[in-house]
Amino acid sequence: MRLLNTTFILFVLIFILFEALKFTGVTFPVWTTSYLNDFLCMPIILTVCLKMAHYLTKDRSIKISIAQALALTCFYAIYFELILPQFLDRYTADLVDVLLYFIGAILFLFLQASDDLKQKTLP
Repeated sequence: MRLLNTTFILFVLIFILFEALKFTGVTFPVWTTSYLNDFLCMPIILTVCLKMAHYLTKDRSIKISIAQALALTCFYAIYFELILPQFLDRYTADLVDVLLYFIGAILFLFLQASDDLKQKTLP
């Protein structure tokens, strides 16, 4: 299985397990409840976008560009860190969240490039 797919499945499972345990009352360190989902967000979202593009176009050679990944990450950062905190108390503006969105997007781009490189070098 390709590295991006494996990482996607792992990140989704971590997210589901983390949310299920929080729901049942398990307490976690503050840094995990504040930052884990922000780190997981962009690799999960960008992989879903990539898989949808593959499905809709039937073209598995499509890749998400750096510009597309950064644009979507900027959208998420602006929406969740600037707009929503003004209207909902549940959301707080946090620069660390923005940094983690971008780290996650860079991780996605690295994994996508790694998978592409592996496919080109295989016989």
